[in-house]
Amino acid sequence: MRVSDSPVVDARWALPGLLAGAAQNGAARRIPRRTARDWAIDSIAFLVSLGFVMLVAVAQAPATSPGDISLGFDGPREFPLVDGVLDPVLGVLLSLALWWRRRFPLALSLVALVLSTFTLSTGAATVILLFTLAVHRPWPVSVPVNLLQIPVSFLHLRITEGSADDWGSLIFGTLIGMMVLAWGIAVRARRQLVLSLRESAEQERGQHELRLVDARRGERSSIAREMHDVLAHRISLLSVHAGALEYRTRQAESGAAAPLTATEVHDAVTVIRENAHQALEELREVLTVLRTDSSDDQDDETGTAAPQAAISDLETLVEEARAAGQQIHVTSDASGLDEARPQLQRTVFRVVQEGLTNARKHAPEVPVNVLLRGTAGDEVVVEVTNVTQISTPRSTIPGAGAGLTGLTERVLLEGGTLEAGASGGAFRLKVRLPWRS
Repeated sequence: MRVSDSPVVDARWALPGLLAGAAQNGAARRIPRRTARDWAIDSIAFLVSLGFVMLVAVAQAPATSPGDISLGFDGPREFPLVDGVLDPVLGVLLSLALWWRRRFPLALSLVALVLSTFTLSTGAATVILLFTLAVHRPWPVSVPVNLLQIPVSFLHLRITEGSADDWGSLIFGTLIGMMVLAWGIAVRARRQLVLSLRESAEQERGQHELRLVDARRGERSSIAREMHDVLAHRISLLSVHAGALEYRTRQAESGAAAPLTATEVHDAVTVIRENAHQALEELREVLTVLRTDSSDDQDDETGTAAPQAAISDLETLVEEARAAGQQIHVTSDASGLDEARPQLQRTVFRVVQEGLTNARKHAPEVPVNVLLRGTAGDEVVVEVTNVTQISTPRSTIPGAGAGLTGLTERVLLEGGTLEAGASGGAFRLKVRLPWRS
């Protein structure tokens, strides 16, 4: 089952640029592009600030006739040039600067606080910029800057009104500033939460993909070990039968033995052909598994499965080895093992198979003793022993030398122990496995 890489947000235009960039690219951009929502919000903020500038300009205009309405602001004017000309101009310029408020929130907020000290038309833009600062910068930056509103308001009343005794205006302005600050911090916290949740989801998704890859790799390694054991056993049988046929033919040519009959030749060639065919089939299976792309999913119908050996197959294994001329004595005292876990049965089978294969390679003419004993709920012991003699000819069957290494890994995965080595003139392979129900 594949997970789609396309974003699940179907109205990305309705998100802030920061969240929309994360939804599209999987990571937030440092300077995100504006979405349709951002353009709408910026336009509204600009129009509100510009409208406030026009309202202040109209309010500051003195009444020229008895019928005109004055909106106030008739106090003393310390800076008539600022009130009459620069105040609206600075208000318009700061309103235009709102289009860059997301990129330079701190610098524009400081400029706005300075301008709002001796102007009135910059008030709306200052509030918007302080809110933007709280949204786009962490609270250790936004809180101190917002707290500067208190001395700024005090200085503003001192300059424009000539006194700072209007405590009601100071308290009201401070409360408005704190509300804007709290709102901005809440918006920032919510956006950070959404981004962190998305990042966590992306990390979990990546880890899930890695787990899938590891699981496939582990399964393929397990299949490769299974096929190594099966193929080594099959090739060793093939080599033994071919060696026996070669030896008998040489004996017949030298006159030391009777010539082979057509039936004997046919039987020997049939055994060799069957083992070669089986070896090729098993080799084809392992190559198919190992060549399959790790990103392809395989179902139960088309996937290549590893051979599932069981305790019931031990008899066939031993008979094939005996047919190849190997002398094997089996002692079994593990009743109920055929009902144990399939993995335990398979491991026991592979231990015996590897033991017989090694004996056939390195001591082909020496009898092999196989001991199998165990108790359900305790452990099962598998022991394969063959005598090592100096005069025993070594087999020419090639091997990669990885059989015991792979077998050790298999046993360790089962929680068991493996001992292998020559001692007292015999080579002993002994494995202990927990027999869990």
